[in-house]
Amino acid sequence: MAEYKLLVTHLKDRLVSALYKEKRPVQWTVEDGGSDQPQLGGIYIGRVKNIVKNINAAFVEISEGVECYLPLDYSGHPAMQSPRTDGRLCMGDTLVVQVEREAMKTKQAAVTVNFNLTGKYAVLVHGKPVVGVSLKITDSIIREELKTLFSDFTGENLGWIVRTNAENADRQEIADEAKRLLLQYKNILEHGIHYAAFSVLKGKEPNYLSCLKESYSKDIKEIVTDDEQVYNIVEEYLTNQQKKEYMKQNIKLQKTEKKEEQYFILDDEKSPIKLRLYQDEITLSNLYSLERHLKEHLDSKVWLKSGASLVIEPTEALTVIDVNTGKAVKERGDKEKHFLKINMEAAAEIAYQIRARNLSGIILVDFIGTKDEEKKQELLLFLREQLLKDPVRTVLVDMTPLQLVEITRKKVHRPLHEEFLPKTD
Repeated sequence: MAEYKLLVTHLKDRLVSALYKEKRPVQWTVEDGGSDQPQLGGIYIGRVKNIVKNINAAFVEISEGVECYLPLDYSGHPAMQSPRTDGRLCMGDTLVVQVEREAMKTKQAAVTVNFNLTGKYAVLVHGKPVVGVSLKITDSIIREELKTLFSDFTGENLGWIVRTNAENADRQEIADEAKRLLLQYKNILEHGIHYAAFSVLKGKEPNYLSCLKESYSKDIKEIVTDDEQVYNIVEEYLTNQQKKEYMKQNIKLQKTEKKEEQYFILDDEKSPIKLRLYQDEITLSNLYSLERHLKEHLDSKVWLKSGASLVIEPTEALTVIDVNTGKAVKERGDKEKHFLKINMEAAAEIAYQIRARNLSGIILVDFIGTKDEEKKQELLLFLREQLLKDPVRTVLVDMTPLQLVEITRKKVHRPLHEEFLPKTD
């Protein structure tokens, strides 16, 4: 089973989280607390600035002069201060919206009226009165059991997405969380909806806390930071998880002159999560070679062990990845077999790089060409398996007649190369 380590530190004037698997960072997130841009996951009272019928969208202000794109193909009725029976929006309306995609280059942030509240086991969704279960839960009996459990909490205008974490969790703990999320939801509808325009009903959660709630969080064994404020926030979160959800009081505290460690038991079936405040002359960044890893994930060229290489070129519309034989030594015998070996090595690295660089949207991969149909299918099957490891929805569409492999990945955060663009005043 994979084991992860989460590092949180300052790098290039930004607070960076790096999720390590073995000795490589597989995911980066960057906090941008000083930005006036809409923050992913934030829930606001917005005001409709304009409606553009030919693109079936509205533009909603969530703060003075900051407009966001709102598609009008939503389901259910928006939570509005002056609702209409048909759920229609007009200029000047005030309503609850949530940022679902950050601003990227020339594109504005996108908001949705189907706002959600995220828990460890489930996500409450406004406007979608159905219960969906994570596709990673494959047992049909468990899927039906969870659907039945959440059907008791489904309302006329709210539904649920059951997360992978719920599969083996205690059913009473899941129900208790659902009740807490319902209380937050009712508070927004009964009180928050009456706040003035541009009010923030729910701020953005730090990325490092979001990481702890994701489906792979059960495999995080250690959290290390050299920022005392971050340490305190994570400590409070883990303490609450232990006390409220598991009702255990077995926190073990160790202190030395250089570091402070705490162990949190959050599940009987797994080893403790260790939280450590790092304090040493050698910086945390240098200890884990973060700058070197970051540079590798920002460079366009990636060398493979075989001597072959990838060239990764993001553009405005899509990302292109080219596989080159480079310095790969040609083996004697079957040329097609040699190309397949390079392509398979490239496929594993491509899946890793897509996640690590947080590439999204349309991705085209130009593998080394082959005429063998069986080897093409073997490559596509292997690449699809690698992409399934990504917690962000990533789909291998197909291979075009020109032998370009099409991949799509859900847009959530900005890609890594945009996070480290020079800051502007």
